[in-house]
Amino acid sequence: MAEPLFELPRARLRFDPADPVLARAAWSRIAEPGDPVAGALVGNLGPVDAFDWLLDAARAPDRAGAVLRRIGGLPAVVQSAAGHAEAPGHVRGAVAEGPSASGARAAELVVAAVLRWAPRLERLDPEGELAVLGRYGGTFLTPDHPGWPTTFAGLGATAPLALWVRGDPDLARLAARSVSLVGSRACTGYGVRVTRDLACGLADRGFTVVSGGAAGIDAEAHRGALVSGVPTVAFLAGGVDRLYPASSTELLLRTVSQGAVVSEVPPGSVPGKQRFLKRNRLIAAFTAGTVVVEAALRSGALSTANHAASLLRPLGAVPGPVTSMASSGCHELLRRGAAVCVTDAAEAAELVGDVGETAPARQGETRPGDDLDPAGKAVLDALPVRKPAHERSVARTAGLALADTTGALGLLELMGLAEQKDGGWRRR
Repeated sequence: MAEPLFELPRARLRFDPADPVLARAAWSRIAEPGDPVAGALVGNLGPVDAFDWLLDAARAPDRAGAVLRRIGGLPAVVQSAAGHAEAPGHVRGAVAEGPSASGARAAELVVAAVLRWAPRLERLDPEGELAVLGRYGGTFLTPDHPGWPTTFAGLGATAPLALWVRGDPDLARLAARSVSLVGSRACTGYGVRVTRDLACGLADRGFTVVSGGAAGIDAEAHRGALVSGVPTVAFLAGGVDRLYPASSTELLLRTVSQGAVVSEVPPGSVPGKQRFLKRNRLIAAFTAGTVVVEAALRSGALSTANHAASLLRPLGAVPGPVTSMASSGCHELLRRGAAVCVTDAAEAAELVGDVGETAPARQGETRPGDDLDPAGKAVLDALPVRKPAHERSVARTAGLALADTTGALGLLELMGLAEQKDGGWRRR
């Protein structure tokens, strides 16, 4: 028998594992964000039974695959989850139990999961972490909370197990009419200007502006919403008690007061590269559509774009100067046809279809004479700007009969587009 990974008696745990809220809070510490095996287990068993099973599995890791005999249907769930997001810590050749290749693969993933989760069991303190959240006036959201955004359902087994929120806890309302604006930290003046215009324009249209709270494009997106007086939501890669980056602390505190700062990891959690990348799936799933404002080819913002595309959410990209490396990622999205070209807030709102409503047709620049019939347009084009021309000359230039030209000239005069002078006609 394999050596136990966890030996602490149940009675000596720092919390009551039978409490579903505490069990779910514990799971948000045990599993890294987006872990499909944890999502499958908690989704099938519930947080309490899943935690109870984990304690047993950690004491006898060589029998962890026995869960497949206890839970009907889990192999397919885990296998499907692993198909689009390989579980971290994956171990080839681990113990496999089950009658099929699918069952063996699921058992392998479960055993690997136990190996990486067990080290975090001994120091679990969900009550302490909830107390920290309480000191910041925060809210712990679970999927059965009325404020939970149903938009996360598209993430399947990689949906967040819980959310730690500072600010407005009604994320469902904030998500109902929202657009995410993302981009590089190393942005240019062009990117700053476009982001502010987009954020303010979307705010004027009643959209919640969502981003990742980082420096650069993210910060400008939040700032534009705050200036416009509408809610904005920032998804963090670390705990909500550690506002990161430090340069954005004041901005994020204003976001708390006017919207929400959200994380799927408990207070005290440190942001890391993988957590930033995992965080991006929440930004894409939370909103009705995503716009990449400025991003280089290796920008993390492109992972948000990829998540939006995989979720079949509308994706837009703002073009930049063709010589700008800062916009090369946006240009690649446009070149591949993965994103729609977005140049202003009206196009961004149109991209998401005004959140389920039919968006009005985009009105471009209107010019005098746009609503004329073909004869009127031909006559208007034929009129000289300076020296007046006789009606017959205008008719010849327009390629129309004299009677049609005379009628069109009368209409143009009424519209203020033409005038008679010195026995002829010219434009006004």
